[in-house]
Amino acid sequence: MRISVFGIGYVGVVSCGCLAELGHEVVGVDVSPAKIAMLRSGRSPIVEEAIDTLIAGAVQQGRLTATGDVAAAVHGTEVSFISVGTPSAADGSVALGYVEGVIKQIGAAIRSKTGAHTVVMRSTVPPGTAEDRIIPLLEDASGRRLGDGVSYYSNPEFLREGSSVRDFRAPPFTLIGAPAGDDAAILREIYAAIDAPVHVAPIRVAESVKHISNVFHAVKLTFANEVGAILAAHGVDAREALRLLCEDRVLNISPAYLRPGFAFGGSCLPKDVRSFLSLADQKNLSAPMLKNLLPANTAIIDRTFQAVARHGRQPVALFGLAFKQGTDDLRESPFVLLAEKLLGKGYDLRIYDRFVQVATLMGSNRAYIDQEIPHLERLMVVSPEAALSGTKVAVIGHVAPEDRPALMAALKDHTVIDLAGIADLRAHPGITYEGLCW
Repeated sequence: MRISVFGIGYVGVVSCGCLAELGHEVVGVDVSPAKIAMLRSGRSPIVEEAIDTLIAGAVQQGRLTATGDVAAAVHGTEVSFISVGTPSAADGSVALGYVEGVIKQIGAAIRSKTGAHTVVMRSTVPPGTAEDRIIPLLEDASGRRLGDGVSYYSNPEFLREGSSVRDFRAPPFTLIGAPAGDDAAILREIYAAIDAPVHVAPIRVAESVKHISNVFHAVKLTFANEVGAILAAHGVDAREALRLLCEDRVLNISPAYLRPGFAFGGSCLPKDVRSFLSLADQKNLSAPMLKNLLPANTAIIDRTFQAVARHGRQPVALFGLAFKQGTDDLRESPFVLLAEKLLGKGYDLRIYDRFVQVATLMGSNRAYIDQEIPHLERLMVVSPEAALSGTKVAVIGHVAPEDRPALMAALKDHTVIDLAGIADLRAHPGITYEGLCW
């Protein structure tokens, strides 16, 4: 395929070399005469493992050239990849000036082109950029509507400096953001020689994945550095501790817990976070990220309360009280804290949890609930129907599978605030559905 790559920077140069290696004809496009001259002569404008040989070979084989002529690049190719910079603005947001400028130029060139053209965003942009800003600019500049001679996809890159060529050749997956109903056949064809799964998602989702990937990397690095300092101060080699932590591929290095939903609780996580932070305090060590874990968790409970409060002081049905479905452990349950907050604000509350029988609670579990909600037994009901009767707002924390048919049958004209992501609720007729993070 004939591909133009706009922006001969880090991502653009790697894309030029690797796309040419896949057999495509590639033209790099940039405003810098120096970069254009270097690429044309077979030299890489960036320093990166294996890139010099890749660029030199692509130019020698006639698969790669460079130009500053936007119209010629667009008219001579079928697909344009955008890899221009998206630096930070003064307020911390992304400055999209370079992206918008090149989109206008590409759109103007498409306007005078007879054939169809595809635009692919490789630059990192915030979710909503395509739909709110880029696609309208492209349509306006080209004089064409999306799907009528012009196509647009998001195709974020996940290249690490120092190993980007290897990352391009062997990615964990290829991510494509596409309009609804579009299977992104042209991009599938471009990447057909790469042995990796292809995931096609809504454009906003694809845009967000690159953003949150980098944020997650920053979280992991900060976590490692903060716990490393605390462990070292207590005579522990943090490198060995973290190496062993990473040996757990079931919970630690896995999709476990990376599911948006309600706050954490129970007898382990809050207690052990506090315990570890006390180790930092003993050595007068700063741990700003770790010290915000519990406040951040409380903020989720507060946000859920605000979601209920937006509907006025109506009777509320709360499904789930134990910190986790299938247990009666109420210790530091976020659902208990939510119930306590609702009661404190004067809400009429009914609670259903199949596994919580107040009369049988014992030990520290009983002591905790007697302290937090001493009159809990009066609030508990025996069925989903009883919880929903006379209420207008239903907060769904967790519901046992055997109770779901009764819940679905009894819901009618309710506002449902779903904290668990139960798929059937979203499609339930006759209710107003609100998801916590979806």
